[in-house]
Amino acid sequence: MDVVRPEFLPDPSLDTGDMESLQRDIAAAADFSDDHGLTPASVALEETPSEQTTLGESTASDGDAPVVVGVDQAFRGDEESVSAAVAIRDGAVVERAAGRAPLDIPYVPGLLAFREGGAIVDALESLTVDPDLLVLDGSGRIHFRQAGLAAHVGVLFDAPAVGVAKNLLCGTPAESLADPLPEGARVAIEADDSMDAPDGTVVGYALQSRQYPNPETRHVNPLYVSPGHRVSAEAAADLVEATCTGYKLPAPTRLADQHADDLK
Repeated sequence: MDVVRPEFLPDPSLDTGDMESLQRDIAAAADFSDDHGLTPASVALEETPSEQTTLGESTASDGDAPVVVGVDQAFRGDEESVSAAVAIRDGAVVERAAGRAPLDIPYVPGLLAFREGGAIVDALESLTVDPDLLVLDGSGRIHFRQAGLAAHVGVLFDAPAVGVAKNLLCGTPAESLADPLPEGARVAIEADDSMDAPDGTVVGYALQSRQYPNPETRHVNPLYVSPGHRVSAEAAADLVEATCTGYKLPAPTRLADQHADDLK
């Protein structure tokens, strides 16, 4: 997989102002509409893939199922970021790739790509399959400058990308999330005055991918799904939901998380 926009490579040596300026340029280059040709049915998984099948086959074409790549990170102390990319096609894992990079800066909300992006780029450049969809552990358009990790990586590679976060970075839910949501429910996340996007813009969704039968006593919190590049907010939620297999996390990032832990 090749970097298409090298001017957007995450440089941890930049100062905060330059990082934020670069993110605004990335947001301007990002496409938050649908340009991917995918449907939920085309990426749907009935169960989580386990064994890896043929390694390194070419990208989906000629009627083959699309390739969905999950990306997640782990850390070796405070020194190194380890990234894992797991490619899934037609219900099977077809490739795993790894990347590493020094941890040169601390975690700063909103600047995650500059801390972890080097390892992600390293992993994705190692892939021999070209993803039809990237699913990243992190935010996309739900971001102060509309350029979270999924947007940054999606624009960098010019690939359809969505972000799946466990916590809401910014924005305001259209409905209260104080009470547990039923499984399958989704609530729009709208831009507010903490963001560059116009107030009220739907920048993603709180998606209840799994829920216990009695959420009043024990419940699962929603995921926060947002478009990164070449995917709309609505399609991002639809596609992520289609890859959930009875767990809170969608299978692509859950498998990437497991692989990252193994690499670490």
